[in-house]
Amino acid sequence: MDSLKSDGLAVVIGSTGGIGAAVADALRHSGAFTEVVGFSRRSEPGLDLLDEQSILQAANTIKARQSELRLVFDATGFLHDDGLSPEKALSAVTPDHLAHAFAVNTIGPALLMKHFLPLLPRQGKSVFASLSAKVGSIGDNQLGGWYSYRASKAALNQLVHTAAIELARRRPEAVCVALHPGTVDTGLSSDFAKSGLSVQQPADAAARLLSVLDRLTAADTGGFFDYRGDPLPW
Repeated sequence: MDSLKSDGLAVVIGSTGGIGAAVADALRHSGAFTEVVGFSRRSEPGLDLLDEQSILQAANTIKARQSELRLVFDATGFLHDDGLSPEKALSAVTPDHLAHAFAVNTIGPALLMKHFLPLLPRQGKSVFASLSAKVGSIGDNQLGGWYSYRASKAALNQLVHTAAIELARRRPEAVCVALHPGTVDTGLSSDFAKSGLSVQQPADAAARLLSVLDRLTAADTGGFFDYRGDPLPW
């Protein structure tokens, strides 16, 4: 992360997940930050996307640090669990599935932006990046299905784009973007990787995503990019 000041602080949210842990590890080994702080439901303090008070408490611990916050990487997301799987047809859509997908994939990241974006410095490059997904692209949707996941990620993209506009008014060098990590060998996506599809290891995905963030400038804020740095359609 050569484009960021070397005496800054980095935060990884979802730091115990596959991509989040790899990103936190890569940042620590880079030597580019004075400190790398990871938050999850098991951290201290714990951060639960479904509990705004826990998000505020985590943000306050960062606000109390001496170093400037230069990078916030949101590696959270929900695709499936033991009871919920991506819907193949409209008939499978349920209020509970939609509500949970939006709570984790949309509302949670919105609250992260609410409490962490004001902590970014007013001068110099800083970055807030949230993991989205290519299937959240409306323009790229040719297959249908996956209603809750697609819709919640599309809504996330809109929130990131909107927050970037507000952020730029007071922090003109800040970058606020949504990222598509590709298919990564983690518990979230490995069960749904199609045969013949290129699957990345978490460490490789982390390196590619951080390289993209290093190349982005304020002119890219509000954008939606894949792990190669290519812009994706909304």
